[in-house]
Amino acid sequence: MIKKGIRRQIVLHYFIVVFSALLLAEVIFLLAIRTYYYDSIYSHIKNHIDNVEDYYYQRINPGLDGNRDLASMLTYYDLNSANVQILDTQGNVLINSSEFQPDMSVKTADISQALSGNVGRWVGRQASTGENVMAVSKLEQSSGQDGYIVRYVTSLETVNDKLFNLTMLATGVGAAVLAIVLVFSMGLANSIVQPLNTITAVSAEMARGKFNQRIKGDYKYELGELASTLNYMAQEIVRSNQVKDDFISSISHELRTPLTSIKGWSETINSGGYDPEETRIGMEIITKETERLIGLVEEILDFSKLQQNEMKIAIGRVDIKELLQEIMLNLWTKAESRQIELRLKSEDRPLVAGDANRLKQVFLNLVDNAIKFSHEHSMHSPGTPFFPHCCTGTWKPGLTAIFRSTG
Repeated sequence: MIKKGIRRQIVLHYFIVVFSALLLAEVIFLLAIRTYYYDSIYSHIKNHIDNVEDYYYQRINPGLDGNRDLASMLTYYDLNSANVQILDTQGNVLINSSEFQPDMSVKTADISQALSGNVGRWVGRQASTGENVMAVSKLEQSSGQDGYIVRYVTSLETVNDKLFNLTMLATGVGAAVLAIVLVFSMGLANSIVQPLNTITAVSAEMARGKFNQRIKGDYKYELGELASTLNYMAQEIVRSNQVKDDFISSISHELRTPLTSIKGWSETINSGGYDPEETRIGMEIITKETERLIGLVEEILDFSKLQQNEMKIAIGRVDIKELLQEIMLNLWTKAESRQIELRLKSEDRPLVAGDANRLKQVFLNLVDNAIKFSHEHSMHSPGTPFFPHCCTGTWKPGLTAIFRSTG
């Protein structure tokens, strides 16, 4: 028994459609064969009657009066494959070619059709013998009398046996076709259900957070598109999670740097003992770092850009020397608290194209890490060395010249 599901529905629908088509085809085929056999018997008897009429009435007894010999008439109408009966117009049997005693009075449909001037035909079960028969009747007129009805009765048992054998053969062929269709539909159903089961299992793993799972297999058509879509979805989720993790790992430092500058200068100004110019510089640094912090918060809140891994870059002309001076002022209080001396070594250089905020963040990270991992009473000298062979990045021999530390 196939359990409920797509497999069962596919097999059941295929079976019903093919079974209905086969049943209809077999019924039409058997009815056509039955009609062919019955019509052949009827045509054979009818042609025999026409031939006898032409020979008997026109050549032997054209007068055909009421005293004609019924036995002689029966002899001429005789047919080996059928029982011949001569009846009056009331349906009473006058003479019969069979040794069995027939029904003395016949009231079947072929008699009424013959009395109407047609060649009557009736198929049914004979009361005296119980077998299936076909009766063909025709009215033969005679001068001065009502005429006689010539009736042929032939058994259909042989024909019905052939029809039964054909029915069994057609049923066997139909059963074989249904078996083939069943096997084919099972294969078709499995080709759909098995990939769906695999996709469902992997999707369930993805729903549990295992986004490293992938649907393996070269599936075709819509199943292939579904598998590719789920794999792409998992890949995008992994990428989004990686972006989120990278963001979380870096945002703490990016937020801490301006907060450190703001906190350091706030404490410095609050402690007093500084002239108005130093206080003004400290307030300017606090203002600038606050604006930069606001910009960082706005980028954090723009979650859609974070998910799309987009970074907003504002390219402009940047004075590196001025930028380094701001960084020195930002981190001056932190360096002083650790008794580390910062000295800027920078010459006037041409303005460079870049994002001032991004460059400032890079330089802040470098100097901040230098302060964090340096010994007390050491000195750092950030500078702007010029490397003529540099394009993107830094010329390798010049890496050691970016920061010089003495301790």
